[in-house]
Formats: sequence, C-alpha cells, structure tokens
Amino acid sequence: MERVTITALDFEGCYRAVSTRDSRFDGQFFTAVRTTGIYCRPSCPAITPKRVNVSFLPTAAAAQQAGYRACRRCLPDAAPGSPLWNVRADLAARAMRLIGDGMIERGGVPGLAATLGYSQRQLTRVLTTELGAGPLALARAHRAHTSRLLIQTTEMPMSDIAFAAGFASIRQFNDTVREVFAVSPTTMRTELGRSPRADAVAPATPGLLTLRLPYREPLDTRWLTWFLSAHTVPGMEVWEDGVYSRSLRTPHGHATIRLSFQPGHVRAELALRDMRDLAPTVARVRHLLDLDADPLGIDEALDIGSTPGIDGMGGRADGRAGGGTEHQSDCSTTYSGASRVTDGHGFTPGIRVPGCLDGPELLLRTMIGQQISVRAAGTHTARLVDALGEQIEGPVPRLFPTAEAVAEHGAEVLTGPARRVAAIVSAARAIADGELVLHSGRTADDLRSDLLALDGVGPWTADYVTMRSLADPDILLDTDLVVRQGAALAGIDLGDTARWAPWRSYLSMHLWKTALEDRGALEPSPQEAKHHD
Repeated sequence: MERVTITALDFEGCYRAVSTRDSRFDGQFFTAVRTTGIYCRPSCPAITPKRVNVSFLPTAAAAQQAGYRACRRCLPDAAPGSPLWNVRADLAARAMRLIGDGMIERGGVPGLAATLGYSQRQLTRVLTTELGAGPLALARAHRAHTSRLLIQTTEMPMSDIAFAAGFASIRQFNDTVREVFAVSPTTMRTELGRSPRADAVAPATPGLLTLRLPYREPLDTRWLTWFLSAHTVPGMEVWEDGVYSRSLRTPHGHATIRLSFQPGHVRAELALRDMRDLAPTVARVRHLLDLDADPLGIDEALDIGSTPGIDGMGGRADGRAGGGTEHQSDCSTTYSGASRVTDGHGFTPGIRVPGCLDGPELLLRTMIGQQISVRAAGTHTARLVDALGEQIEGPVPRLFPTAEAVAEHGAEVLTGPARRVAAIVSAARAIADGELVLHSGRTADDLRSDLLALDGVGPWTADYVTMRSLADPDILLDTDLVVRQGAALAGIDLGDTARWAPWRSYLSMHLWKTALEDRGALEPSPQEAKHHD
C-alpha cells in the first residue's frame, strides 16, 4: 500500500487527535493505515495504529487515489465536511465548494475549470498538490458517499442509485463502490438485513428521503431557530413546531426540504423532483446551517469557553473535544456533560453564520430588506413570490422568482421607494444577463467588488451577501446598527477587532444576538431587527 505524505498536515497533531479519538477532527483529515489498507476518521473506535503504519491525508479522495478503502466501522465519509473549504479562499478550497455542489457532474472538469477561471491542467495540478487528488478523483469520492447513503438508507433500485449519485454507468457505480468500500452495492445493503439502518426512513414514494446531517458540537440552535423563523417568507417558507420547510430550485428541477434540530444531527426530509439533485441539495442545506464549521476552534479564538489547542490545530490540550462523555453513532459523535455556557462578553458557544441556498435569491431578498424591518421585508418578498414565483405541488407551493422574472416584471410588483425598486430590478437584470455571477467558487474580494458596482448596493449589503453566499468567516458587519448596539453592550471596540481574525463573521453574529437578547427579541417569532446600508 502506498505511503502518502501531505506536508501541510502536522503529523504529531494528527496522531494525537487519532490517539484520543477526537471527533472534532472528523472530516478535517483522514488516517490511512498501511497495514490494513483502510482509511478512517480520527475518532474511529478501532485500536490506534502504530505511528510507522499511518499517513494523514486532507481528503477521502486522496486516500482512495492511493489505494485505500473506507473503514466500514467508522464510515469516514459520513463525517461533517472540512471547515477549511470556508476558511481558505484559495483555488483548492473554491474548487471543493463547487465539486460538493455537483459542478463536475453537470459540466465536467472543463466546466469546473472555466467557472474558476483556470485551465484544466492548472486546476488538476493545484488540486493534486494541495489535496492529494485531482478534480475527477475528488468528484468520485463525493459520488461514493452519495451512493453509500442511498444504498443504506433507501430501498431505491441500484440502477436508480447509480445515476442519482452522478455515475455515467451502472458498471462505473459498481466498480467504485467495490473499490472504496470493499464490498458490492448489493452486499452493502444486505449486510444491514432487509431494513435500512435504524436512523433511516425508506421513501414512501420516489424522491422522498429522510437523512441525518451531522455537525460538530456545540450548536447554538436557539440562534439558528430565531434566524430561520424570523426570515420566513409566506408561500415559499414555513416555520412550524420547530420545523423549517421551504421550496428551492435545484440543478435539475426543484425540491422541498424540512429541517429540524435534533441532538447531534439535523433531521432533513427531502422531496426531490430529480434524484440527481440529492448531493447538491444536501451540500446547500449544510451551507445554509453552517454545519461544517469548527465551533470549538472558533470559540477558542473568540475567548468563549476553555478550548486550548492541539499543536495549533484547535481542540483541548487533553485531546478531548469540549469535555463530557463520548457517544458513538453512525453519522456523528456527540458529547454530553458540563460545559461553560458563556464567556465574559455573554457569548454562547457554538454560534453559526447562516449561509444560503441560492445566491441570486439572497441578493434580491437582501436588497428588498434594506432599511426596513425583517417583518416588513418578509411582507414585500411574499408579494413578489406570490406574483412571480413558479407554482409547484407540495406543502410549500412556490419557488422564489427567477432573476429573469424579476428583471422583466419586478417593477410592476415591488413597492417602496422608486430608487430601491429600480436597483432591485437592475440587479436582477445583471444576474439574468450573466453580468453578475453568484456562486460559491468566487473569491470574496471579487464578489464584493462586483456587488458594490451595482446601483443601490452599499458596504453593508455587499458584506452581508458575501459573508452568507461564500460562508466567509472573517467579515465584520461593523456598519450594521444592531451589531453596533451589541458591541456597545458587550464592551467591544469595533475599530479594534484584528485579534479575532479570521472569525469576525462569527463575532458579528454574537454581537447581533447580544443586541436582540437585550431587547428580549430573540424568540422563534419574527422580530423587528433593522439593517442599514
């Protein structure tokens, strides 16, 4: 078995995390064991291999490329994604975001390279050097994960799974599953018995799936609950009994999602018109809820709780991730036990920066909400959705209007200051004409510059949209009135925040939440929080 060395990973820090089975690092790197030919997540419950027999790799694709197969005990592909793809802004990280969204399945390596502005040769060289595998191998690893998910959690025919996972042929699907998991697809399913896993729900009709989406603890569900519930738009979004439901466009059609927070995971019920949209939809949901974040590392940098690092990698010095008792499950590892609730500023551990499901929608909704309350923004957006949104079947009957529809008819529907309406229509036209491109593979500087070039878009809107669309962790919303109020309450000087880089987006969320809590407004119902350009 090939021994692979990626110099960017610190061997001692990685080995310490593996020795202590620190689940915090699941998905951040993978352990390849030369003597067994398998690769694992750091928290794998198997006996810790000897130092001389292991290599540490940044991606599952790198391990597969080197000839290793996935551990069937710890299921390394079921771990949360790496937070590095959001922290890093280089070509490799931006490529990984687009690969996760299914770009290669839709446009191949030429489409991915063109989207990123590089030649195929340059892209392949950079990804192989940085991540240990080229774009095709990285996409293959994503397909293998989607295949396992569908095999073990649904009763779909294998032929349907093959094409839903993005394979060009059933033979390619069979060969990949055998190579990655060392068993055939049929054997993988029959090993579980007639029924899928206990955490799976077989679809009653084609296109319906219920999945568990793991995350790294802790998770401030109160913050995400407020954010989702306060920003719901009637007709395309619903918040009811702790469940967030909405419709959204997908690469091959549309989907309806239902999300609820459970201990250690998010329960995601997906109704997909085309099963090929499973992987992109899951990736977008994870992005919306910031499920791949490393909360302990972020909290440590923001002085929340006590989480000293492991050789600069984050986590606790004793190797545990946050203290408490470890509980292993199929999809994630959670921790229970005493933990510090807040820091000296009153911040709660585990806050997330909400992302988005669709870049153009985020921009247009943000512009509609400029200088008005969240509640009023919801009313204006609902009017737009009702007039121009495509009607679909299901409990959430409409999709957000396309940029083309808003560009053509938005002026007839939108109300408010004429200048703002004109700016929204102009932005929609720029998106429709391809002059403004909004996708996760862009750099923050380029996207912010393009946004500021639009009429009616100031620094706050540009920063807010860039932060949420790219999951950029280091944007300080220092022009936001609510953030300023939170900073005053927490005794933080917004002119002196360099020590909190690169996590100032999370600091902004903490300050936003601090101000809302002071008003007594942080409740599940929509509230009157205002934002200004």
